Amino acid sequence: MNSPASAPTAALRETDALVIGAGPVGLFQVFELGLLGIHAEMVDALPHAGGQCAELYADKPIYDVPGLPVCSGRELIERLQQQIRPFAPTLHLSQEVTALKALPDGRFQVESSAGTRWLARTVFIAAGVGAFSPKRLRLEGAEALEGRQVHHHLDSLDAAGQRVLVLGGEAPAVEAAVQLAEAGQAAQVTLVHRKDAFKAPADRLARLQALRDAGRVQVAVGQPMALRTVGDHLQGLDILDATAQTQPLTADHLLVRLGLSPRLGAIAEWGLALERKLVTVDTARFETSLPGVFAVGDINHYPGKRKLLVSGFHEATLAAFAAAERVFPGQPIHLQYTTTSPKLHERLGVPTPGHD
Repeated sequence: MNSPASAPTAALRETDALVIGAGPVGLFQVFELGLLGIHAEMVDALPHAGGQCAELYADKPIYDVPGLPVCSGRELIERLQQQIRPFAPTLHLSQEVTALKALPDGRFQVESSAGTRWLARTVFIAAGVGAFSPKRLRLEGAEALEGRQVHHHLDSLDAAGQRVLVLGGEAPAVEAAVQLAEAGQAAQVTLVHRKDAFKAPADRLARLQALRDAGRVQVAVGQPMALRTVGDHLQGLDILDATAQTQPLTADHLLVRLGLSPRLGAIAEWGLALERKLVTVDTARFETSLPGVFAVGDINHYPGKRKLLVSGFHEATLAAFAAAERVFPGQPIHLQYTTTSPKLHERLGVPTPGHD
């Protein structure tokens, strides 16, 4: 569930584990922790789970996930979310982790940009190549209109009866224009790109063309040059077309889908050992230079590292077992199998074979 924005004085949320990043490796980290009886909360800068897998590769085929000959990024995230459902992790979206402090008792105080505060026994950095933030529209006045008439995510836009310009030429922009047009609520949908050629899966391009043929999506070719405003209210956008002429476009809202920019952000300030802006870890525990803080997936570095999903899933497994030693000090951590363990079946909410 989403966590509402709160004041910096919000009460501390106690948790066994805080997973930073809700991409595929972060989601699988929650699963491995759950099998060991470790409850986790998650936080992500994007307004939805899935990380770059959902944001950039939602409709692209993935062929190297074991047991799945092919699946889309969207399908993979849906399956991972289904897999962790028995463990009911609390998901905090649209907020970045801004501070981490090691406490004398071995726990960590963590804070986010929304004022959420955690007291965590362990922390897992599964932030991919960093926190993803949307590429901004670099035009005068755009920042002041963000959240009102300039948007970066479709779910923040009420398009009913509105004229919407969608900016971008790749799959996220194409998908947004298609969804807006097929929803049938917007008064007008115009896709704005520097050329009349788009990069997206073939089926999405076919749907876009059908909507164009039906007059439900317009395409404006040109480079955004200036916002057209009256006072603090957006009226439209001026673009520079291929003939170097300025063309005015009317609009009530701009949906900016120009891609994402990753950045390490506050993680770089936590005193962790880094190599080439990646967090160094050992390969037995995937623990960072700060005991109790682990790093899995594309954010980490070690000799022989390969940035593959299967590598991240392996790292999450070993990190979970290492964390269990910290969460349950002095207790033996047994390796159990989901095929035969009644305890794991109970945690997963599935019947044990041979038992009613």
